[in-house]
Amino acid sequence: MAQEVYSQRALFGGAISSIIPNRFQDVSNVRQVPDHQEAFVDPARDESLIIELLDLKPEVGDNGSAAWFLQDLATEQEAEGSVAISKGRQGREAQNTVRVYVANLRLKGVNTDVLITAYEPIHINPLSESANTVGAGLAAPALQSGHVPMAEVFRLAVSSFKINDWNLFGSGP
Repeated sequence: MAQEVYSQRALFGGAISSIIPNRFQDVSNVRQVPDHQEAFVDPARDESLIIELLDLKPEVGDNGSAAWFLQDLATEQEAEGSVAISKGRQGREAQNTVRVYVANLRLKGVNTDVLITAYEPIHINPLSESANTVGAGLAAPALQSGHVPMAEVFRLAVSSFKINDWNLFGSGP
């Protein structure tokens, strides 16, 4: 069984927190990540976890909101009907095949959709930037690499998500 060291991570200046493995680096301040996002990556595995604060989409039903955001992501990446999406500056010719996990936490009292998205590589394209670090071809399963599978990382990040300061949203719920 894989052993991971986890930490309660401060998000959005500490207003929110979530438990994320220590192997994931916070790249929110390193890369050009929008203010409404917190991004964590494990560069050795090309896995990533992104937490976004978005304006509430009132036209989207609660039960289908995560699927709606996943479809919106696929449309944005011109990947409808596909499992390949581009991360970062890879471009369409260098897309990796990834498994995407999506959760949408609806905070209607503060008109916010919290989108938590995790990316797990399945196949690394030789032309992608990550091929230099991770290697091209089929990605090694997390357990084989001594890590907890991304599905578990995602589940824990979602289940431990906590708002510490509602003033982040302008006023409390």
